[in-house]
Amino acid sequence: MELRPYQQEAKDAIFEQWDSGVLKTLLVLPTGCGKTVVFAKVTEDCVRQGSRVLILAHRGELLDQAADKLKKTTGLGCAVEKAESSCQGTWFRVVVGSVQTLMREKRLNSFASDYFDTIIIDEAHHCISDSYQRVLQHFSGAHVLGVTATPDRGDMKNLGAYFESLAYEYTLPKAIKEGYLSPIKALTIPLKIDMGGVSVQAGDFKASDIGTALDPYLQGIAEEMKNYCQDKKTVVFLPLVKTSQKFRDLLNENGFRAAEVNGDSQDRAEILKDFDSGKYNVLCNSMLLTEGWDCPSVDCIVVLRPTKVRSLYCQMVGRGTRLSPETGKDHLLLLDFLWHIERHELCHPASLICESTEVAQKMTENLEKEAGRPVDIEMAEKKASEDVVAQREEALAKQLAEMKRRKKKLVDPLQFEMSIQAEDLSSYVPSFGWEMEPPSDKQKKRLEKLGILPDQIDNAGKASKILDHLEKREKEGLSTPKQIRYLEGKGFRHVGTWQFETAKNLIDRIAGNGWRIPEDIVPQEYKGA
Repeated sequence: MELRPYQQEAKDAIFEQWDSGVLKTLLVLPTGCGKTVVFAKVTEDCVRQGSRVLILAHRGELLDQAADKLKKTTGLGCAVEKAESSCQGTWFRVVVGSVQTLMREKRLNSFASDYFDTIIIDEAHHCISDSYQRVLQHFSGAHVLGVTATPDRGDMKNLGAYFESLAYEYTLPKAIKEGYLSPIKALTIPLKIDMGGVSVQAGDFKASDIGTALDPYLQGIAEEMKNYCQDKKTVVFLPLVKTSQKFRDLLNENGFRAAEVNGDSQDRAEILKDFDSGKYNVLCNSMLLTEGWDCPSVDCIVVLRPTKVRSLYCQMVGRGTRLSPETGKDHLLLLDFLWHIERHELCHPASLICESTEVAQKMTENLEKEAGRPVDIEMAEKKASEDVVAQREEALAKQLAEMKRRKKKLVDPLQFEMSIQAEDLSSYVPSFGWEMEPPSDKQKKRLEKLGILPDQIDNAGKASKILDHLEKREKEGLSTPKQIRYLEGKGFRHVGTWQFETAKNLIDRIAGNGWRIPEDIVPQEYKGA
């Protein structure tokens, strides 16, 4: 099986990390982008090199999926370490293992600590838990690959405490743009749902409280769905089994063909098969279908289980992002609601695509103003980014006025970021341990030498990113921080996007005019790039 270009890049990046001495590295791929295929191919190369590989997961469906994909993509069979099944004594070089089984002391101690050379963790955002750590610490010398869909920043900070690096990340916007995932249109339903009485438990909204808060609105939601979902293949995520069952009944009363599945459903496989074949057009569930189930023809997702956890939100929406051109699917419709809640951490469609919290909040505000109309999330993110840039520029203008008065010789990092229009700098949040440390003296001296004021850079990761930008800019012949400071102080805009020679020629011209701007130049309208 030939890998897609990004999958090949991911695989190469993983081995580069391991070859460089990094033991524990991460791969981040959005749901639907073939993470199982990538780690199956990584497994194949490890086996070819003589390694014994453990694929670790917390659910039977994920283990079965991994074993099936491994067989189909590489031809490799594998042993199973789960319940009564054991890999010991078999000739297989690959083992799919249940963390619940392997964490047991007697089972774990039956393995030598060097039994596995490589460990691959599917849904790696779970690996911080004690059960996973017990297994990983037993095989402490193994190379480890953690695979997850787009994690939220809280997850990344936690994962950064265990993993040493991020080998490769493929983003949802890039996957959509390159045609590997379906475009997403978000539609805010103008139905205000009061979440004021919902408490938080273990970092997320308490499911039982959500069920109680949601109950009075279920009939209204079912009626709203008639306006948008009648001709759609829809999956609805709800907080509780009883809420899911009640909503299924309401949908059927409103003309839908709805079914419900939960952990106790005896006929789960049959219902899923019937939904896939079109017998039902809505499938309700209480968080059962977030991992390990694929139905590409799903073209509408309704999230009635509000969450603060971005990885969970991405998994729910990810059930509908796969391509299905043969069914006529050309986009995924994502229904959002006006959840009335004091906290701002609630995940919305913006959480899927925005790296910056500031842009996400602006995009959510904009989508709420467009309630009742589907909006492409890429276009919405672009508009929100432009709005935020305009707001930042206004704030920056005030800051620059203050800087003028202080007559600084160095460029403020914020001015530099804004001038070169570097979104990776303005939305940067450190994830790994070394990034969170204060900038080193060496970094500060280098920044100052290159014209950047280091005082307002509070971590080594940000300092490193700025230095990388400066070195790259020097190679590409772009304007220097000092040119940016001088010309933007005269009212020119985005000098950071100019060539060095363009900025130099303009400064020479101003100098030749007695350090006054020539009359034929209007700084605010001048295009240097």
